[in-house]
Amino acid sequence: MVSAATPDISFLIPAYNAEDTLAECLISLQRQTRTNWQAVVVDDGSSDRTWEVLQGIAATDARILPVRQSNAGAAAARNQAARLAAAPLLSMLDADDWLDPTFIETMLPIAEDRSPPAIAYCSYRRVAPDGRVMPVEQAPVLADDAAKREFSSFCALAIHTVVFPKSLFERVGGMDESLQTCEEWDLWLRMAFASAEFHRVDACLAFYRMKPGSLSGDPTKLVRDAICVTTKAEALCRQHGLPPEGPETGWITPAVSRLRMLVWVIAAKHDPSLDVATLAALLPDIPDAAGYESFFAGVILHGLQTGLLPDRAEDLIDAPEQWWPTFRLLVQLIQRHSLPGTGRKILEAAAWQLSAGNLRRSFTFGTIQVVSVELGALSKVIRAEQADTLIMHGFSGDDHVGTFVGPLWGDLSIRAQIRLILQEMQAGEHLERQPTLAYAAAWTREALRGYRTFGGLILRSGRRRARLEKLLVRTGRNAILARAPGDMQDNDARLSDILRDLERRLPPVRRPAVSRPQKEEPARQAQSAEDYWEQVFEQPDPWNYLSVYEQVKYDQTLNLIPQGTETALELACAEGIFTEKLARAVDRVTATDISQRAIDRAAKRCRDLSNVELRVLDFVRQQLPPDQDLILCSEVLYYMKDEKMLADVCRKMAAALKPGGSLITAHAHLRQDEPGRTGFDWGHPFGVETIRRVLAEQAGLALEETIDTALYAIHRFRKATVADPVLRFETHGTPMDVDVAKHIISGPAGIAREAAWATEVTTSIPILMYHRIAEDGPAALRRFRTPPDVFRKQMQFLRRHGYYAVTAPTLTNLLRSGKPIQGRPVMLTFDDAYLDFRTNAFPILAENDFSADVFVVTDKVGGRSDWDRAYGEPAALMAWPDMQELQQKGISFGSHLASHTPASAMDNDALLAEALRSRRALETRLGSPVVSVALPYGATDFRVPGILSLAGYTIGFTTRAATAAVSDNVYGLPRLEVRGDRPLEAFPALMGLPGALIG
Repeated sequence: MVSAATPDISFLIPAYNAEDTLAECLISLQRQTRTNWQAVVVDDGSSDRTWEVLQGIAATDARILPVRQSNAGAAAARNQAARLAAAPLLSMLDADDWLDPTFIETMLPIAEDRSPPAIAYCSYRRVAPDGRVMPVEQAPVLADDAAKREFSSFCALAIHTVVFPKSLFERVGGMDESLQTCEEWDLWLRMAFASAEFHRVDACLAFYRMKPGSLSGDPTKLVRDAICVTTKAEALCRQHGLPPEGPETGWITPAVSRLRMLVWVIAAKHDPSLDVATLAALLPDIPDAAGYESFFAGVILHGLQTGLLPDRAEDLIDAPEQWWPTFRLLVQLIQRHSLPGTGRKILEAAAWQLSAGNLRRSFTFGTIQVVSVELGALSKVIRAEQADTLIMHGFSGDDHVGTFVGPLWGDLSIRAQIRLILQEMQAGEHLERQPTLAYAAAWTREALRGYRTFGGLILRSGRRRARLEKLLVRTGRNAILARAPGDMQDNDARLSDILRDLERRLPPVRRPAVSRPQKEEPARQAQSAEDYWEQVFEQPDPWNYLSVYEQVKYDQTLNLIPQGTETALELACAEGIFTEKLARAVDRVTATDISQRAIDRAAKRCRDLSNVELRVLDFVRQQLPPDQDLILCSEVLYYMKDEKMLADVCRKMAAALKPGGSLITAHAHLRQDEPGRTGFDWGHPFGVETIRRVLAEQAGLALEETIDTALYAIHRFRKATVADPVLRFETHGTPMDVDVAKHIISGPAGIAREAAWATEVTTSIPILMYHRIAEDGPAALRRFRTPPDVFRKQMQFLRRHGYYAVTAPTLTNLLRSGKPIQGRPVMLTFDDAYLDFRTNAFPILAENDFSADVFVVTDKVGGRSDWDRAYGEPAALMAWPDMQELQQKGISFGSHLASHTPASAMDNDALLAEALRSRRALETRLGSPVVSVALPYGATDFRVPGILSLAGYTIGFTTRAATAAVSDNVYGLPRLEVRGDRPLEAFPALMGLPGALIG
């Protein structure tokens, strides 16, 4: 008899009517390269010879402990085995499975009974009833929170691939005996939330026997138990405060997890008599599967593979009659509860996965026609009757040279195929080009058509060489197409007919007369300081000194003037707006400015004030009138070119004061000066803080009182000794002019746009997606509604961190260039054109110096968002005059299609017609070309980019959550949704700046 000392690992093996397989299972243990193991085998009330077989084997091997109990189920049998296990590490093995001889040797060093517990797991193979060994089923990586995430959704590990500590098994309470299925899934879930660490062993060491009828178990039990496990997972996630579920976080909702199990069970059974409706009724709810299309395509195909056991996934193509009814039934079930078009996208994803296994295979899968063509031997391809989408793989000998994916309207003649190869695959060099007379004649005809272009390029400088080469290539391609056989019913001919018909039915573009600003003459170069300021004052009140912001500042300045002041000297008085107020507070005012234009306007304003004298004075170069009781010099000292010039002027002002006299100066806080606080980003070398310091350094001057606000400070210095200066904090005037507000950077230190532009380049652009900027609305639509105060803080954050906005036309050019982009670009997009964009969003964008793109549902302009009616009162949408006004202010507009219907829910003709109609309406109403489209609900599919291109768009946006990169398809650019139901602190992380201060 074989015996062992205290074992290193115990295998828990339930056996129920396993007389045919138990011996092979135990032999796989006896063949292990490490022999110090124990097997606790529990006969769970078998009615066959299982107990006799077990006793016979155990009689010759003391490492096998036989146990017998009344039938209680696999979970109860494993719990009983665990109680009798003598080893610190456990593994569970079904009586019809077996292990590779190196299983123990490989796995034992990884699993460990420590804190936190270490669990080892490996990959496995299924073995078909006929003995075929199926492909390896690779185990996922379950490091960190991935274990919690995966087990919250499904059973990521096969039961016989795992080694774990006995102490952990006992701590989590063993197996749940109330579960008839999914009991191992439930165990792995609880172990993951008990902080166990899962370590993958990259080897296939376990084998799962697929017995005839092994999938004949009750599907109702599988679905019911899956609901129990996912409900438990939901509670654990909530208890541990894990991230919210959704496609963008990777955490799958319990509803999607349950639907996953239902779909997999039905696919694995592939039984036409299965009562799918009764099974589906077990689910508490069936979720919208939009966003999970590739996921469910993979689940269905895996279920079909598990049930049908083809050697490879792509072999399913050979027998569609066995599984297509089940596939179609599942797609219909999912579509009934999902966004229109979801079923089509599942179909596409499954076709792509099947085709990827062998690109040489041609087949039709629902509305998808997959074609493999040999470029050296093209022949006509007949369009399948129901097909509207083409996947065409091109081969040149053994080399795959490209793939086209797009809409399909008709047969693929040789000419139509060559066009796709030349224009879409960019694989023209692989086509045969025999130097025949016919080809030469065709080339000559195409060259003559473009002779003017040729001549212009040849006669010009060598810098046109690249354009000449492109023209030659195009001429050669056109020649190839001209001699290729086609027919009047092929794809290209039918498409041309459709486009001509649509153009006839669409109204012509009648662009409104849009007033254009007069072209400004280039600014004349100033020859001197006087010349510069004369140019500034060409227009009256160039800084809007009559604004609320300036008037409040004036009142605060007047409040600092000492009582009984006799003489006051005002430097840089501009047009006398403050002078007029000052004259009422002192006995006599001398107001000066370097600009004669400014003085002339000031004289006109103050003509009735007998105590005001006005004169032209350059206080930098000229002497100041002496013996002043008060000097006022505001909003001008930052124009000194450096601190030396500033110090010279400050000494001059101090010298012009009488002893005991006062100097009052108001200047703004500048980020250049004070990077850690709110301030302006004007390009001056310094701001109020440096001015205050330099004045304080002048002999005889002392700071007496300060009024400080968030944006500027007003200081009063006295030519005397001062005991304790007074500091007062006050508010500044609001509202502020946009031209002032857009220069404000709020909050702590960041990076200036100019600095980021000079030092950074990027190949990606965050495209932010908003919907409404509003407080109120239906609770169910909270995620699509950002409150204005939150939006303002988000825009201030972007401004502070050096971002600048690009719009769709600019982004199109940037992506086409393929070059790195300077600075920190961001694109701000707003779907649906809600009225609150004009009332709430635009003012905040303008005050932060951002532009934006708004995507318009053109059939609904001026109406309401009736697509939201199911959730509450629909919101108002902008009218055409609103958009025309905003366009004049720099807002870019694009299409959100015409009816807000998901693109994937429309057939080819309907989508093309709607895309054309929407663009035509925008161009007619707004008077400028429209290049961009954002797809409602982000719903795109294999056909959509090609149809958008045919409709005249050059750039398109989806709702796929990612940062857009230069390598992305320009018709399927991803966007980052800014959700209104997320905390403000989530915004920096969305922008790739986690932890950065916002608010």
